[in-house]
Amino acid sequence: QVQLGESGGGLVQAGGSLRLSCAASGRTFSRYYMGWFRQAPGKERAFVAAIRWSDDDTYYADSVKGRFTISRDNAKNTVYLQMNSLKPEDTAVYYCAARDRSGNIYIYTQGGYRYWGQGTQVTVSS
Repeated sequence: QVQLGESGGGLVQAGGSLRLSCAASGRTFSRYYMGWFRQAPGKERAFVAAIRWSDDDTYYADSVKGRFTISRDNAKNTVYLQMNSLKPEDTAVYYCAARDRSGNIYIYTQGGYRYWGQGTQVTVSS
């Protein structure tokens, strides 16, 4: 069993910053990509960012480019999402996900990931 646990969510004012963490535990699995998605009330879960574990290549949704940074710590089995210049429209539940196969064309959709965390709430006030 693979577990992903997110932390770091909370309430922040517009223009502020938060750093989300996602720690992987449980059985060993082939970690090709780790990703972050978010789901706002009444909306579908949407891709935010992803990182390729082998070489730190990163991918971002246009809405967060230049404001969010995804990174990883291999020794801690943890992936981070640094979120700066937050906007009210960033308010959502943020989910961590892991893909155990190659192929970066699949990383932008939920179906491309096998393992998911429970999510952490991020609320940005105006």
